[in-house]
Amino acid sequence: MKQYELLRIVDLPVLQNRVYASAESARNSPRGDMALVQDAGSGLIFNAAFDPDLLSYDEDYQNEQACSPVFQQHLENVLAIIRRHFDTPSLLEVGCGKGYFLEHLRHAGYRAIGIDPAYEGASPHVIKAPFSSALGLSADAIVLRHVLEHIQGPMHFLRAIARANGGRGKIYIEVPCFDWIRERHAWFDIFYEHVNYFRASDFRRMFGNILEQGHTFNGQYLYVVADLSSLRDPSAIPAASAELPVDFLAGIVRSTALARRTPGCKAIWGGSSKGVIFAHHMQRAGVDFECAIDINPVKQDRFMAGTGLKIVSPETAFRTLSFGALVFVMNSNYFEEIAALSRDRFCLVKGDQHEV
Repeated sequence: MKQYELLRIVDLPVLQNRVYASAESARNSPRGDMALVQDAGSGLIFNAAFDPDLLSYDEDYQNEQACSPVFQQHLENVLAIIRRHFDTPSLLEVGCGKGYFLEHLRHAGYRAIGIDPAYEGASPHVIKAPFSSALGLSADAIVLRHVLEHIQGPMHFLRAIARANGGRGKIYIEVPCFDWIRERHAWFDIFYEHVNYFRASDFRRMFGNILEQGHTFNGQYLYVVADLSSLRDPSAIPAASAELPVDFLAGIVRSTALARRTPGCKAIWGGSSKGVIFAHHMQRAGVDFECAIDINPVKQDRFMAGTGLKIVSPETAFRTLSFGALVFVMNSNYFEEIAALSRDRFCLVKGDQHEV
């Protein structure tokens, strides 16, 4: 089937949320290429150069964002959506990560079971394994938060979930929004481990019965609540052409120029996906940072994939970075939270907006 290429980037770190014990091992971590295309048949957008064998999700994969009050509020908003549509306690969270939201669901009264091969805890309610129909699990409702973008062949995966669930039930899906990435020129949101990039219109072609659809987390995330029984082939419905602006990567040049004309040490705030990709492109442009700052304690004193940049706690950064140091905030959703925490010690810049 014909494919239309939207963007090509070579030599990306393949796991942005995996942390490493040493700078050397982080710099030597696997890399892969991005050939972002739109399939002419299905209309779906994905990385045609994706190689799943390069990825390994284990206990060093750290993607938990719930340390932040801002993200905790986001999860409360998600729970409110789920409550509007899931009026049964029987629930399955596929890809539950470290189990934070799963426990949130259980405290809200749901008999929720989680599945994730990277789970680290000891909860009897989590199965540490990839999703498979062989597990023999089913529920009245399925939660799929930030999983589908990682799955090669997303329609095959959704069909497998539907079959395992007897073709019934409701599903909540949450993914990054491609339209937000396009409109904001969010070059730091193109990740190797995200093999798929979804638009709201894609889900309207994938499901015949959508109960609710919208955006959350200030537009960065796209969500849909749908009947699993209405899953259908998106190829049967014409898709709008996808495109990226010709100056999509121009933010790299602007960020590089800002860093070069600003004296003193520099850092980034955010040691997860956006930070890894931002540091990767900036290093390629000749800009290095002192450190990456992150409030997640399991990331601290570890090293980021690709650049080998050390991740430190805010307290360490306050001690080691000079007053007025230039710090790029990787996600502007957290800007006010970070500004309050840092108390004017640094010159904070929104990495996605270049606003101080």
